[in-house]
Amino acid sequence: MPPTKPPDDPEWMETWKEHASAFDRVKSVTMTLSEPRSAPWIAEQAAVSANTARDHLRRLVELSVVTETDEDGTSHYYPDPLYTRLRDIRSLLEETTKQELAEQATELKDNIAAWKMEYDADTPDTLRERAAADTVSAEQAYKLTQTASDWELARYHLSLIQDAITNYDTWKSDQSSLSV
Repeated sequence: MPPTKPPDDPEWMETWKEHASAFDRVKSVTMTLSEPRSAPWIAEQAAVSANTARDHLRRLVELSVVTETDEDGTSHYYPDPLYTRLRDIRSLLEETTKQELAEQATELKDNIAAWKMEYDADTPDTLRERAAADTVSAEQAYKLTQTASDWELARYHLSLIQDAITNYDTWKSDQSSLSV
């Protein structure tokens, strides 16, 4: 489990170190990233040495769990999008019936339709563009960008549900066809 308290809380960090291996801590930190980070940054968050983090990150890259990029000669790491997608679809298949998936899809579509109507916009980017306008207050800009983020998340979740529904019968009957 990734840290929910700042890593500068020594008591909490010691507890995390006691209950999670260095590999698990590196993986946990890396899987929560929303942007690529360097091994030393990940190492600090995971309470391991930079070399230990690099070793574990190399293994995670080999397993296709993490992606490595080069930024100005320094390796940066972040969750592999395909791994993450398949992991999330697997979770949906394990925890949700086909009917429940269809109901969730309907709810997400309703939310998206409501945002389109309420904001007279076709995409979340339209809301972001409006938020950047000089005539928009900070409060309204915040609301627009928050709605844009919610809309994007809803679209992504809907795409996961659609994949799960489309392949439900195949993947539920043959779990080897969905290896993560």
